[in-house]
Amino acid sequence: MSMSATLQDCLRSKGSQYEIVHHPHSHSSIETAAAAHIPGDRLAKTVLFEDEHGYVAAVLPSTYAVRLSELWEKTGRRLLLAKEIDLRDLFKDCEVGALPPVCTAYGMQTYLDENLARQPDVYFEAGDHEVLIHMGMDQFLNLMDRAERARFARRMQGTPT
Repeated sequence: MSMSATLQDCLRSKGSQYEIVHHPHSHSSIETAAAAHIPGDRLAKTVLFEDEHGYVAAVLPSTYAVRLSELWEKTGRRLLLAKEIDLRDLFKDCEVGALPPVCTAYGMQTYLDENLARQPDVYFEAGDHEVLIHMGMDQFLNLMDRAERARFARRMQGTPT
């Protein structure tokens, strides 16, 4: 599948400078970081939540987990993890589990965790399980300019940085 059309449009519209990084097929963000030989703290993962009002995306380092209570406080919503079956309909140009962080382009409110924003550069899924986009943090923040920055994640025990 390679890069999603939605992501390509976002990168083009922002004039983003980036490189494409190919890696062996992976099934999780921790596995992706290892396969691509990149620091897990610099690999963005996108987690989708939902409630009766719709979907919310959380973008954070792959070595971190969402603190639901903090996300609830930030959003004022009692969000739950979105069902995988719904993701297929929402992200038609992506493989399940390989969501790019540009969820505002899919019409979703998006939150970017400050722990990721502090990194010098970032890698993220391009829409499949074998391609990453790599860019400097200034380029990434420009790409994510419609996302709200917040603190809602904590480092998972025993994950490599």
